[in-house]
Amino acid sequence: MLSQIIKHSIEQSVKKVFHTLEVAYPNDVAILIEQPANLEHGDYSCNIAMQLAKLLRKSPLVIAELVKAEIKLQERYTGLLQKVEVAAPGFINLYMNWQVWAKHSFNLPDNTREKVIIEHTSINPNKAAHVGHLRNACIGDALVRIMKRTGHNVEVHNYVDDLGNQLADTVVGLLNVPLEGEHQRFGDYCWDLYAKVNKEYARNPEITHKRTDMLHALEQGDGNEAWLGNLVAERIVREHVAEMKRFGIHYDLLVWESNILKEGFWTAASELLKQTAVFVQETEGKLAGCWVLKQGTEVSSGADSEDHQMDKVLVRSNGILTYTAKDIAYHLWKFGLLSKDFTYSEFSSGLWTTGLTGTHEPYGHADRVINVIDYRQEYPQQMVKQALGALGYNEQAEKLHHVSYGVVSLSPASAAELGIDISEGKSSYAMSGRQGIGVKVSDLVKLMEQNIEHSRSDKEGLSSHIIAAAAIRYYLLRFNLGTEIVFDFKQATEISGNTGVYLMYTYARASSVLSKSTIPFSTDGSEFQCPIEMEKAELALLRQLSVWQETLYAASIELTPNILCTYAHTLATLFNNFYSICPILKGEEATIAFRLWLTSRFKDTLGDVLEVLGLPTPSRM
Repeated sequence: MLSQIIKHSIEQSVKKVFHTLEVAYPNDVAILIEQPANLEHGDYSCNIAMQLAKLLRKSPLVIAELVKAEIKLQERYTGLLQKVEVAAPGFINLYMNWQVWAKHSFNLPDNTREKVIIEHTSINPNKAAHVGHLRNACIGDALVRIMKRTGHNVEVHNYVDDLGNQLADTVVGLLNVPLEGEHQRFGDYCWDLYAKVNKEYARNPEITHKRTDMLHALEQGDGNEAWLGNLVAERIVREHVAEMKRFGIHYDLLVWESNILKEGFWTAASELLKQTAVFVQETEGKLAGCWVLKQGTEVSSGADSEDHQMDKVLVRSNGILTYTAKDIAYHLWKFGLLSKDFTYSEFSSGLWTTGLTGTHEPYGHADRVINVIDYRQEYPQQMVKQALGALGYNEQAEKLHHVSYGVVSLSPASAAELGIDISEGKSSYAMSGRQGIGVKVSDLVKLMEQNIEHSRSDKEGLSSHIIAAAAIRYYLLRFNLGTEIVFDFKQATEISGNTGVYLMYTYARASSVLSKSTIPFSTDGSEFQCPIEMEKAELALLRQLSVWQETLYAASIELTPNILCTYAHTLATLFNNFYSICPILKGEEATIAFRLWLTSRFKDTLGDVLEVLGLPTPSRM
């Protein structure tokens, strides 16, 4: 990567200065470089001279000049620097030789092809998916693409909680609560049914025992209710998988919670945990009879009340396992640390599922695990880490990453449109499946599609449905992960500004320019000459192009796909500025050749970004 080459050059030059001055080079020197906002301050700048002034007992300007002299010696073989300047009070400003950069091949840092399991989506299989579920899936799929693009071996899991309260409620509703109305999909029917059965619980608390009875029936897995639960869950999951596929989201493996239980994963995991001092059965107090994971200090989060306890219950006194217990067993399997395995069969073309019968496949055995789960599950995720550490698997605990994100709520306008009472005057309103309050993915796509269809004049390019899906996907990715998205129909369906439509339109514009060229142009930088004095718009675009690999690599380390959205929007904006200021197909032949190359380089780079973000690359819109 370019920045790493520049940083290494500065580091080697600084070491030579220390050697010349006969001063020992300290191990804690942090050399940082940045791209100055002002183009006149260089393409890269470093303040290392000011950091070393006290240690070397020289002024920053003197140190900067010494470092500059050493860099210029190295520049003879790197060729990437056009000039190096020193500016008060001691900055070292470096200017790129863009002609050499254009011909240079840069690579991402090597990795060990480590296997990474990424778990995302994991929607309860009891009703249609809403926009909050889609945010999870879009973040997870973007991380999958980022990790693959940076050379990792990625396995994608979708965990299906087919033993939870939500599925139990839906099955209770099917057996006990009448519901009428037109519904296009089974998931939409269950959306209304799930809300209705929870209203029945509120009206008649004495029937809530039906949920507990159903949970027992689902866990036993061999009666009428269990088979009905299986059928409901499979039908809903098929709808979820098909819906996510429309957004370009795919999985390698469906992992069913019921299979974890039936295959004896928890039995094997509990035997390991019983050998530690932190997994004990309480004999008195309100947790008497429960098996708990002991805590040294209280950990508090925004999860349910049980998660505020000092000790985490893994097995309740009635023998029912908590979600966290099964999750611990699942993660021991993910890392290849459990003496148990699933058997596998094809769920659909290219998608496999765990089961009690089937074949043996090489799933699991991860080097790293990434779980995309909203911030409310931070505490249970910490418990999984703690359990791994208690068992002596500290390395695996360190390589278990929880990608936390803010939930999606409703703006007052959107809430009112859904019939929610907004008289309280809150800034946002939470979605609630139990109350039937939320924005279904299918409804959002239809609304976005209609908006695009009404606003577009050229209908020969991508279909409005594909554009709508891409626009929604980008909208859910561009926010910082920790940000709560206050969903607003109007904002979400905009097609100008920082949107996926804007990026795709800009890509199509570059494609159109290149298709109109009547002269041959270089795509590898070998047959053009960079202008001695570039327009500011040209230089700004070049600088943004040069940091694509650094940005991609940072996203893979920090697990933050939103920084790619920021990069893409800036890149597209700079290209459109270049397009409006610098005639690409008019002028001297040398100028045209350079600008065509720059346009081609932009198109290839933005295409790469769009692919990693999961957006199409249309030649026309």
